[in-house]
Amino acid sequence: MRHRFHYLDPELLKALLAGEELQRVFNQLTLAAGGDVEQAMEWMRQLQEEGYIDESVDLEAFFAQLEENRQVARNSEGGLSLTSGGERRIRKSAFEQVFSGLSRGGPGYHPVRAVGEGQEGLPETRPYRFGDDVHGLDAARSLQNALRRSSGLSLHLTEDDLEVHETEHQTSCATIVAIDISHSMVLYGEDRITPAKTVALALTELITSKYPKDHLGVILFGDRAEQIKLTDLPYIEAGPFHTNTAEALEMSRALLARQRQPNKQIFLITDGKPSAITQGGQIYKNPFGLDMRIVNRTLEEADTCRRRKVVITTFMIATDPLLTEFVEKMTRINRGRAYFASPYNLGEFILSDYIRNRRERVR
Repeated sequence: MRHRFHYLDPELLKALLAGEELQRVFNQLTLAAGGDVEQAMEWMRQLQEEGYIDESVDLEAFFAQLEENRQVARNSEGGLSLTSGGERRIRKSAFEQVFSGLSRGGPGYHPVRAVGEGQEGLPETRPYRFGDDVHGLDAARSLQNALRRSSGLSLHLTEDDLEVHETEHQTSCATIVAIDISHSMVLYGEDRITPAKTVALALTELITSKYPKDHLGVILFGDRAEQIKLTDLPYIEAGPFHTNTAEALEMSRALLARQRQPNKQIFLITDGKPSAITQGGQIYKNPFGLDMRIVNRTLEEADTCRRRKVVITTFMIATDPLLTEFVEKMTRINRGRAYFASPYNLGEFILSDYIRNRRERVR
């Protein structure tokens, strides 16, 4: 049985309610409630009773508008649930929320312009070479070159006059986001699962809108790892599970092996140590300390990923020195990357890293 944990970040709610943007508040609360629309509505009523939402705001009219706009609908049992349009609205809201926090001077959108074959045209030009796409010709520069070479009233355009636009190298990616749903993701009064969901939703919106040829899959891992559909993201919840990181990496690697994209990567979002492995169909668990049997199996899987040219980028939402040392060791073995982030800047790190990695071929 999966348990449900709810935590509302007071600072986030205060910022959202400052402008009384009811749609954003509803979206955030729906995520925190694991997609439970009626729970999100009840929380909004409580917030109004406590004075966080102005009493003049007609919440019932807002809820009715959600139904009219077909963001929510009555299910077979008579309750309210998200529609596909409502799920899409939440994905877009998550995308805007994450990208609005990317500062120009910080770890934001910093494309790497590597000259080569690609689809994104640059203002810079170079001489035409046999085999270049003629659609990339710079007509104005080519004619200027011809005019400089010609004499009198005649214009002689030769191959040497032609110039084409440089293109920005972009390589397609296959990405698996592996999200830890163990008990520690909601311990100590801090909600870490909602930011993880928000980032995955933002990645979904980014890829489907801007990089449609990329592949994105999502895996949840607790005692065991399981793949879920992208449409299930708003409904993710943490539970009373251990952390089977090794199985998450193994399943991610197997799913990536089916994809044809040259870049293959795993985004591992976790805040706890590995505390479980699967052996012979059975789960071996040990929540106390770092069990070397579990640690070694996890490191072996990280090494297998390296040999299969799958890069692991770990986003560690914890600062414990022992866990930090483990993540750094796993990162060295995989030759991957590691970020030690809080739930509040997780989106900045992940989306920035994703965009940068699309523009640099993984070796």
